[in-house]
Amino acid sequence: MAEKLVIVESPAKANTIKKFLGGSTKVVASMGHIRDLPKSKLGVDIEHDFEPEYINIRGKGDLIKSLKKDAKQAKKVYLATDPDREGEAIAWHLATILQDEKDKITRVTFNEITKGAVKKAIKEPRNIDIKLVDAQQARRVLDRIVGYKISPLLWKKVKRGLSAGRVQSVAVKLIVDREEEIEKFIPEEYWNIYADLEEPESKKEFEARFFGKDNKKLELHTKEEVDKILEEIKKAKYIVKEIKKGEKKRNPAPPFTTSTMQQEASRKLGFTLKKTMSVAQTLYEGVKVQDKGTVGLITYMRTDSTRISEEARAAIKEQIINSYGEEFYENRYYKAKKDSQDAHEAIRPTYADLKPEKIKDSLTKDQYKLYKLIYNRFMASQMTAAIYNTISATIDANGYTFKANGQTIKFKGFMTIYVEGTDSEEKEEEGMLPELKENQVVDLKKINPKQSFTEPPARYTEASLVKALEEKGIGRPSTYSPTITTILERRYIEKEQKQLVPTELGKIVNKLLTENFKDIINVEFTAKIENEFDEIADGKEEWKQMIREFYGPFEKELEKVEKELEHVELVDEVSDVKCEKCGRMMVYKYGRFGKFLACPGYPECKNTKAIVETIEVPCPKCKGTIQVRKTKRGRKYYICENNPKSCDYISWNKPKPGEEWNPEETNDIKKETTKTKKKKTTKKTSKKRNTKK
Repeated sequence: MAEKLVIVESPAKANTIKKFLGGSTKVVASMGHIRDLPKSKLGVDIEHDFEPEYINIRGKGDLIKSLKKDAKQAKKVYLATDPDREGEAIAWHLATILQDEKDKITRVTFNEITKGAVKKAIKEPRNIDIKLVDAQQARRVLDRIVGYKISPLLWKKVKRGLSAGRVQSVAVKLIVDREEEIEKFIPEEYWNIYADLEEPESKKEFEARFFGKDNKKLELHTKEEVDKILEEIKKAKYIVKEIKKGEKKRNPAPPFTTSTMQQEASRKLGFTLKKTMSVAQTLYEGVKVQDKGTVGLITYMRTDSTRISEEARAAIKEQIINSYGEEFYENRYYKAKKDSQDAHEAIRPTYADLKPEKIKDSLTKDQYKLYKLIYNRFMASQMTAAIYNTISATIDANGYTFKANGQTIKFKGFMTIYVEGTDSEEKEEEGMLPELKENQVVDLKKINPKQSFTEPPARYTEASLVKALEEKGIGRPSTYSPTITTILERRYIEKEQKQLVPTELGKIVNKLLTENFKDIINVEFTAKIENEFDEIADGKEEWKQMIREFYGPFEKELEKVEKELEHVELVDEVSDVKCEKCGRMMVYKYGRFGKFLACPGYPECKNTKAIVETIEVPCPKCKGTIQVRKTKRGRKYYICENNPKSCDYISWNKPKPGEEWNPEETNDIKKETTKTKKKKTTKKTSKKRNTKK
């Protein structure tokens, strides 16, 4: 009989903790939630003050019996689920299931799974924080009401099986709005003039860019404007009028929060949000490391805080000084963002001495990549700034002003190990200008006028969408990944390379929701709701009162929309393709795998056709037509119309004119597109069959 019983969510976490607590403690896993709202109905009793109707999750009966038995035999029960609202709610549900042993039950939390942190938590148990539980219940109940009340409208008007979600619908709206911006965008012409100049003594060349006239900025929009300037500077002397030398500092980024980790893992490692969180979970819960046993390698990965404990500061200081020297260390504190919940630390390594290279052999390839990213970001956050030497020169050409800039790194500081990524493709200017003197004449080698056009805003990537959601106050660290995963799985959006693009289905659903539920499917309302959840967690608001205030106006809006849409039918778009079976003009429909053609005479005529999407660029191999297709997972790829008959071209990337093809992609794509046949197995029996003679 175990003296202590510790209940956590996952077996991996249980295995790590077991090693810290000795033989008299039993550690078991609840395998996530054990109670939830039923899937078959609303599960919220609106008539009785929105009381949630929780049920035991199907398939967990044996586990619940086992937990009850273990709790009965233990002298003390510790609920050690994750240190956030979701974890607090799981602990509360466990306490409800183990009600008969309530006098033994207590709650413990730790931000990192290390021996010290776990033992300290066991010594400092507390009661379940009902405020955090209520904040999670408010989110669950409100989202259930919105989803279960609005989704049937989508079934009637668009397609059965669709669903609406409060946060997901706003994320889809952001993506659709961005796509509309891109479609409506009208490019504007602008020009730059570049002068290739040479310093006469050293013969070193450098580039200067047109700035304006008489040192006042001037924008160029037409070729006529450019031609006039080119004519006036054709025989001009290029005289250096002013030189400014200086220093520029660049400070490191703070240690990771959930969103910044997801953004950097997407930019630098090519990880999806789902993959990032899955790999981070394994690093947090415990990895078997040589000479250390199973240890949690990072702190809790769902956080929006940049705070660092003093112990962690001291440990990383020692590593920086030992590895790089005193001049590379700086004790830095980072200001918390508005609305951030400072319950946890930033994401950091739990053991500063476990450098990524040291434990590489104990980690999978993906674990190593993410651990190295987290470790280096944390170390860089406590290092000195990088210092650049900068120089700028102002050059006159017959009254017109050109400017040249250069910089070189003087002291790398934190950039020795880490530089934060960006979503844009712009690169820092590098290189120093030659040694120039004021009033010096430099030689013109070449003038390069360049026509350009303004570009539309970029489509969202997973990384930039997370950034936008966070900036607008939509969702919290635990919601970013499931939100984007859900709208991808529902096929409201799809990925083209890394870009998120709305599907036709996504556009239709977004139009119906935003036109009819303007007060709910918008950024401001969703951000306001998030703040109310925070108020509940802080004990400043009662969760059922929040739901009451929401439900009254929502119910009226729902009734109004249902009446307005009662006689409205969404008309299918008619194509120019005739049904070869009955002669009707086929219409566009939207199915599980996207858009297709269907006969409007259904059910008399059940004819359907796939829509073959093509691109204008010919096949790089045989000049045939390139078709756009999708894998079973919804990922786009490009294939020659003659594949596999006479051409084997197939690629993940959209071909460009004159671009060479990499045939190594072929097998990778075929794995995702080929259906694997299940082998039929027959049981062998030693018994002889009886046959009638």
